[in-house]
Amino acid sequence: MSASGTRAGRRRKSEEAAESDAGSGEGEFRAPSATRYSPEEEAALLSDSHAEKAAANELFKSAQYSQAISTYDRALAFVPDYLEYEIAVLKANIAACHLKLSDWKAAIDEATKSLEALDRLEAPLSSATATATDGARAKDDHRTSDVANDDDEDGCIELADDEEDEGQALEKIARDDRRKDDIRRIRAKALMRRARARSEQGGWANLQGALEDYQTLSSLPSSSSLLPPSDAKIVDAALRALPPRINAAKEREMAEMMGKLKELGNGILKPFGLSTDSFKFEKDEKTGGYSMGMNN
Repeated sequence: MSASGTRAGRRRKSEEAAESDAGSGEGEFRAPSATRYSPEEEAALLSDSHAEKAAANELFKSAQYSQAISTYDRALAFVPDYLEYEIAVLKANIAACHLKLSDWKAAIDEATKSLEALDRLEAPLSSATATATDGARAKDDHRTSDVANDDDEDGCIELADDEEDEGQALEKIARDDRRKDDIRRIRAKALMRRARARSEQGGWANLQGALEDYQTLSSLPSSSSLLPPSDAKIVDAALRALPPRINAAKEREMAEMMGKLKELGNGILKPFGLSTDSFKFEKDEKTGGYSMGMNN
């Protein structure tokens, strides 16, 4: 069988596993898969995915954004659905393509899927790191206890030979810390892309969401490399510009809603010889709500 045929077979296998695990549910929520590949199969799938991703990166660089999206999608088809980090990276890249195409809604959706994948990944990672840390600390406490009793009457304490186990635990902590750094880096990129798309899409809800994304980004340590200086300037500018835009959008949408309610009310009141003009609406400046009363 040719190399391309082998790759196509692996992609179909990965897609079929994902479809089988997804069942009849709608949407793109990726539930934890019951299918787990052997290390060799997983490595082969990721190798194929990385090849497609590299091709997509070149298409992106040459401004062929629609083709890049299709190629990133092919890269995703190879990724087992339990490898959340790889999924998050590809979804963030697809979001960047949609930004270039000014498809704001699609960019919001893809960036959100990237962030959701990272959320699913971070919880078990944090738990595993805590377990490894506790295990290493417990071994330290055990040895400290042995040394403290070194002057017992027996005069001899045999220490457990667990240096290798502790080394493995510490290496796992270091490996998890590196992965956490990678997750934070991709999270910052996805947040920046979603924030921009929300800001461009406009509307009260989207602008409020953009503000929240930028606030999250502004809380990143200034000493970290997660937010380049150019992005930090964009965040600062957006935090100043968004509040008045949000207020204007809120006022506009509230006015539109009141207009629609008035139209609906007139239709209901007309058979009774009344209209909404028979009533007065007063806005409460403190709460932004409205009260209604009869006109005299």
